Amino acid sequence: MLIETEILQESYAELFEIVDEETLCQIYEIYRGRQISFPMRLYDRQRVAQRIKSEYDGHNLAALTKKYDYSQRWIRKILQD
Repeated sequence: MLIETEILQESYAELFEIVDEETLCQIYEIYRGRQISFPMRLYDRQRVAQRIKSEYDGHNLAALTKKYDYSQRWIRKILQD
């Protein structure tokens, strides 16, 4: 499918700036007509909690905070539970 970029809907035009034509067509076919909301966080909270428990070595709280973009307070709570 040859995409005529000058007549794209705004949301598709924005996507086309960051993905290639084939990927845009796939996104269109899969998601057209749907309302999509992206969470503020990239990673799933429960999965991050499990990962933090396995990666925590007693001295890397600040590194985990930076790596997963969660507060030290939240990470401490996860480690206490």
